[in-house]
Amino acid sequence: MKRISLTDWIKKLGPGLITGAADDDPSGIATYSQAGAQFGFAMLWTVLLTYPLMVGIQIVSARIGCVTGYGLAKNIRDHYPPWILRTTVGLLLMANIINIAADVSAMGDALALVAGGPARIYAAFFGVLSALLQVFIPYRHYVFFLKWLTLSLLAYIATSFVVHVPWSEVAQQVVWPRFQWRGEYLTTVVAVFGTTISPYLFFWQASQEVEDQKADPSAQALRRDPEQADKNFRRIRLDTYIGMGFSNLVAFFIMLTTSLILFRNDVTDIQSSTEAASALRPLAGEYAFLIFSLGIIGTGLLAIPVLAGSAAYAVAEALHWRNSLELKPYRAKKFYSIIIFATLCGVLLNFVHMNPIKALYWSAVINGVISVPIMSLMMLMAVRKDIMGSLVIHKKIQILGWGAVLVMAAVVICMFYFGVG
Repeated sequence: MKRISLTDWIKKLGPGLITGAADDDPSGIATYSQAGAQFGFAMLWTVLLTYPLMVGIQIVSARIGCVTGYGLAKNIRDHYPPWILRTTVGLLLMANIINIAADVSAMGDALALVAGGPARIYAAFFGVLSALLQVFIPYRHYVFFLKWLTLSLLAYIATSFVVHVPWSEVAQQVVWPRFQWRGEYLTTVVAVFGTTISPYLFFWQASQEVEDQKADPSAQALRRDPEQADKNFRRIRLDTYIGMGFSNLVAFFIMLTTSLILFRNDVTDIQSSTEAASALRPLAGEYAFLIFSLGIIGTGLLAIPVLAGSAAYAVAEALHWRNSLELKPYRAKKFYSIIIFATLCGVLLNFVHMNPIKALYWSAVINGVISVPIMSLMMLMAVRKDIMGSLVIHKKIQILGWGAVLVMAAVVICMFYFGVG
């Protein structure tokens, strides 16, 4: 029996793995670190709850792209009023630019922590590098690079092994958490949900399914070739289960590490991923500090293309522009201009008097709020035969998808009822 190498496994995985890994970007690390430092083990339950919900809604996103052969924005444009499209794409673009700003800032700060030097210049370098790679490296090559970058997330699992973990106490808090009915706690829950179940992930995974079809000359939209549906749906399930599982496992260990090292040493006010890394240094040692810091750079290089790319797909589809990362720049100038615009806007925000980390935290909260109508729209599209043909989603996925909508809506309502923290 032939052994399957790590490279072969990575080749089998695709949009789901990259989408899940990109969810643990520096801004997400900041949110998870803040949750762990401020509330300790009392926030670990959120990661376990978001996993099945995240799987369900991302499978819906992937199926819409795979079945129709178009991204989410194109499907919204064709089947819903223009104001819904404009509002959705506008909010997505704004939130993604803020996320990019926070991510490049964190990457610059991380390199400055490790090597010294000007953090803002490093941030600008990372932003420009990411934009150039997306524009000039063909998708089929760039996506393989992104897959390997997912391994950088292992740094956050490794960090937890430099300290003693009371697993029985952890298990107790996960199964029976100490839920707190107050604004600060509920706002952080919404921020965790918002950074875990984010609109840009929906748009990216649907668009990447379309990109994979375009990259394969023998492939076409499943609505036109339903005989290929079972094989593709099995691939989507495996890819999404592993990608979202990897994402949530990393988030769990980030919260666990910051709970053990920061919360238990009364370091509860963490405003960024680099602050978390700096706080770890005197408490957990140089090794924990180093791998946490270098992981920020690796995850940023993975996440920025997803943030800029998802915004570009959404804007291009909304405005009837040609769009694909596989196209040469001169054949999709407007599409690539959005990637450059979103990335450079994020870089420039680091040079104005604005706190991107505070903006980031609230963008995670905003993502949690706007996810509810966007997910509802996706669920409605996924059961429409005029969109999905005979391949509408079945009951199990409908339950998971609508479960994600209801849980997110309930958390948001509780946040506003008890007061935003």
